Amino acid sequence: MPRIVTAYSNPLVKRVQALRDKRHRREEGMFIAEGLRILTEARETGRLPQVLFYAQASAHHPLVLALVRDVEAAGGEAIETTEAILAKLSGKDNPQSVVGAFATFDTDLTALDRNASPIWLVAERLRDPGNLGTILRTGDAVGAGGLILIGDCVDPFSTEAVRASMGALFTVPLVRASWSAFLPWLRAGPGQLVGLSLRTQSHYRTASYAAPTFLLTGNEAQGLPAELEAECDLLVKMPMLGKADSLNAAVATAVMAYEVLAHHAPAGSE
Repeated sequence: MPRIVTAYSNPLVKRVQALRDKRHRREEGMFIAEGLRILTEARETGRLPQVLFYAQASAHHPLVLALVRDVEAAGGEAIETTEAILAKLSGKDNPQSVVGAFATFDTDLTALDRNASPIWLVAERLRDPGNLGTILRTGDAVGAGGLILIGDCVDPFSTEAVRASMGALFTVPLVRASWSAFLPWLRAGPGQLVGLSLRTQSHYRTASYAAPTFLLTGNEAQGLPAELEAECDLLVKMPMLGKADSLNAAVATAVMAYEVLAHHAPAGSE
């Protein structure tokens, strides 16, 4: 049976609230996700929070009841609480009706099946959690095989990144790897590495893409280092017709992902 917690001083409330801090996420091996839609998508992929907080007002919602049932069946804890405590956990004045504390996860490179999809997303030294979450969302939209984070990227389990992913964190395989580990893995099988760069004349619309395509996006401020560009099979450029010299990293990734998807899609498919 779920228990009721209404005190800010409750140790579990304090423990889950602390997961908004990167150090505590690393120490606990846990992170926060919020919102009925996101937690329901997580449940449908087989991932359940170890601790589930839900608002008293939503206690009888069928999706909340399903979450409570499955969390408790898996040995987790379901807690009915107040909107004030949910706001404390999420850091928002208008909190979602459910907040879950999940175990962190990712996938090893060696576990990936590169033939599972004709398109894969790779991001190097991505620093903005909103961009990371949006790229995950793009990956879900185009059916990407996964997102591979290279080097010192922002924490994909930060509250902001999870929020921006709109549930795609749970649906798109996520790998964190060094460049020195990624490149030999890539070259051990089929895969075209396509880098987004301003230092090329190859137009992204006229380039030829080979499946599986690994689409490489660089750091928001600096782009791809020259040594990484040198390892790419193809560099492509998007024309900038205004005063801006480049697109936002997540926007550029989305545009490129749909271009690659259109290139690989069978004639007449959507």
